[in-house]
Amino acid sequence: DYIYPGTTSVAYFKSKGMNLMRLPFLWERLQPSLDQPFDAAELARLTDFVAQATTGGSTVLLDPHNYARYRGNLIGSSAVPNAAFADFWSRLATQFKSNGKVVFGLMNEPNTMPTEQWLSGANAALAAIRATGAANVVFVPGNAWTGAHSWTESGYGTSNAVVMKGIVDPGHNMVFEVHQYLDADSSGTSPNCVSTTIGVERLQAFTAWLRSNGYRGFLGEFAGASNATCNQAVANMLTYVGNNADVWSGWTWWAAGPWW
Repeated sequence: DYIYPGTTSVAYFKSKGMNLMRLPFLWERLQPSLDQPFDAAELARLTDFVAQATTGGSTVLLDPHNYARYRGNLIGSSAVPNAAFADFWSRLATQFKSNGKVVFGLMNEPNTMPTEQWLSGANAALAAIRATGAANVVFVPGNAWTGAHSWTESGYGTSNAVVMKGIVDPGHNMVFEVHQYLDADSSGTSPNCVSTTIGVERLQAFTAWLRSNGYRGFLGEFAGASNATCNQAVANMLTYVGNNADVWSGWTWWAAGPWW
């Protein structure tokens, strides 16, 4: 019930001018038991895709798509201590640290947890990655599904804008990844975009936070339905990202591939 993209997908997106591909996978499939070796067959699927993409010049963003959970238990809980998350990243970093075209995305969309709890897990993973000698870029999300629009808000606990300034990357090579959809609740579940300017509006506070704190950002998920308002909203948002390239590193669309 899942698939890894193949050679034709890599060639297709490269032909469209895209130079970075975000590859979602499940932590549990790659590491069926915490603190234990990776599943050999699953690791082979992952490494095969990375090899074919990066050999051709593309960059791959590895994305454990787990929402800061392992088998339903939060990172930082007794069931999934920070040390287990660090162990996972130590193994993954060791596997790919020799390939500078691999970006490490710590986790997809942490949510429904104290922001401070996520910070502790993220810092444990960063320390473990750098302890392997890996110098790769690391993408770090915030809490609350890492929404750009809510980065400075506190409805989910202490805001990302406050807590995530506590990130410590011994390698000094990290980027904050945010996601942003264009419908009324920023979930991406409605075909109706609020306006043609909503994407720009929802990125502005995060952009200001990046600039004032000397950070870099990356728009890791966004989309709009196929209608005039959404098309213009997407175009305006990506123009805004490009116009603020001093703090924005780029973007990846959600989503595409053989099953989309």
